[in-house]
Amino acid sequence: MIRNFALSAAAALTFVVSGGVGNAAETAHVVIEDVAFAHEGPFGTFDRNQLQRGLQVYTEVCSACHGLKFVPIRTLADEGGPQLPEDQVRAYAANLSVNDEASNPQLIDPETGSARTLVPADKFPANHAAGAPDLSLMAKARAGFHGPYGLGLSQLFNGMGGPEYIHAILTGYTGEEKEEAGSVFYENHAFSTGWIKMPPPLSDDQVTYADGTPATVDQMSMDVSAFLMWTAEPKLMARKETGFKAVLFLLVFAALLYLTNKRIWADVKGKKTA
Repeated sequence: MIRNFALSAAAALTFVVSGGVGNAAETAHVVIEDVAFAHEGPFGTFDRNQLQRGLQVYTEVCSACHGLKFVPIRTLADEGGPQLPEDQVRAYAANLSVNDEASNPQLIDPETGSARTLVPADKFPANHAAGAPDLSLMAKARAGFHGPYGLGLSQLFNGMGGPEYIHAILTGYTGEEKEEAGSVFYENHAFSTGWIKMPPPLSDDQVTYADGTPATVDQMSMDVSAFLMWTAEPKLMARKETGFKAVLFLLVFAALLYLTNKRIWADVKGKKTA
């Protein structure tokens, strides 16, 4: 029986090792570079202008296939986010297109059977028509090179790598493509298999930024990656502020405890010394 158990364990170990080697071979070509985002680090904050540019890229490019079904439109005016004026948020909601009515029954006017005018209290429309994933939590769901394992120090100073992953995907196209099983795949150094079904979504000068920032592929990728990080972590700045206050309180509390302990036991320690 022991012999059979040993053989089974050896076979299982061989299977795991073989699978690990295979997976390593499949993902060895993945390239995700470290990118400096303003919100990273214990004292980092979101760049409002960058978030507004990222919102523009999402609206004009990404929303055609991807939704943000967990993000209320009204949060575009919140502090720490894009911070659009209230009138602009209302105008943005009213002009927002519903590209997939089947996925948004709550946004359909029962009288006309078509999408009604959206208001800030609504959430961004879901969009599953193209079979593309929702982007609400993408920056948290996709870890890059930093996590999520380890002691957490890398995540504290560098973040989880989700925005880096999105940036790498958007800028990782090589221009090569192939047809397989009736579908066209595009070579991308940041995707796990090296080939992705999504065509390159960005090209230079595809959008026109109101602040005059050059709309290069890299710039648009940075902006929309930062915006998607905000959609996944809209309270990130508040959490950092709370954490900093908690650490400061604990440091002061520890110092007071130390000084109190020394004062209480000063007489006893002095007698032992004498």
